[in-house]
Amino acid sequence: MLSVERLTSPRFPPPSVKEFGFELRVCAWAERNWPPVGVAGEDATALVARQLGTKRRRWDTVVVETTEATLDARAPFGEDRLDSDLLHVARNAPASWTYYREALPDPGYPWRYVREAVHRAADRGFVETRKDGNRIELRRRYRYPEWVDRIVAIENKPDLDASAARVLAEQLEHDVALGLADEVWLATEATREEFESALLEAMPVEVGILAVSEGPEGWRAEPVWNPRSLSVSEPGTRILDRPEGDEYDASAARFEYADPDWKRRKRLEIAERAYERGWRSYADTMRPDCRHFEVAEPTGPFPRCAAKGREQTAAECSARCRSFEPEPPVWRTKEWPIDGGPGAAITRLLAEKRRRRR
Repeated sequence: MLSVERLTSPRFPPPSVKEFGFELRVCAWAERNWPPVGVAGEDATALVARQLGTKRRRWDTVVVETTEATLDARAPFGEDRLDSDLLHVARNAPASWTYYREALPDPGYPWRYVREAVHRAADRGFVETRKDGNRIELRRRYRYPEWVDRIVAIENKPDLDASAARVLAEQLEHDVALGLADEVWLATEATREEFESALLEAMPVEVGILAVSEGPEGWRAEPVWNPRSLSVSEPGTRILDRPEGDEYDASAARFEYADPDWKRRKRLEIAERAYERGWRSYADTMRPDCRHFEVAEPTGPFPRCAAKGREQTAAECSARCRSFEPEPPVWRTKEWPIDGGPGAAITRLLAEKRRRRR
């Protein structure tokens, strides 16, 4: 049964960070402690990213379960993601020289785009090309591995109230029906405030629930409801529209099916984006070149604004911020010990942590 008591225990502090900071801490916790239920295999590891998904749905946190061995096999393809065109080449490139139109399956779009992808793959170094008259032949240098074991989606909502629960329940129902992720979780912050069990009971039973709290040893998450595994290899249902459900609404729900091949391709594209970005890419949409931008807590690190005296959100940290001040030029010259100034050093630090995780 759902343990609401764990969410209302007095040992848990009230919500202490905004949703952006909460999301970063869930990512940091997942990177260190995944999976929350059971024991990971000896070679198992997890790649954690944020704000990924499809055109219609974006997940707050994405966990890609994989192994160290398959990550090593993925490494020769580079740190950047392989988009759908490059994946078409990487997964089907032959071991011996073959005309590219005979080696690769019909993509369903003009072959000239495949030819461009073949040249991009050669530039990336995982295939070789040559010309035989007017024919472009290719062969692979590395076999693209099946490196993705499972994909887990986490929706983060630290301050879950009745209004947020209604919206989240509908979004999570879409996730469960589509079955694009192997598991779906809801992460919410454990608080002292009275917590209505109906808020969580309104969620689909297939969705797991994590109670996140800050303790003496940092942030932690405790599962209070375990998720059900979804059928990622079977057709999914994409809900397009649904009636409001009142007495005046007699309209029918609209939906379409998502075939397993689409789901397989989309899952791999999401995993590739997670491989490239990780969750520490937040600096790409913020202003680390501001003199007030700082990072704190080695477990992250997490961004902090010295001018505001607190953590800032990605929306707040922009050139439109009233406190924004570019780094003084002297910070980037003379005796500063790191090339480019502290903002560039922070960016390099976050990128290095992503590389280490890969």
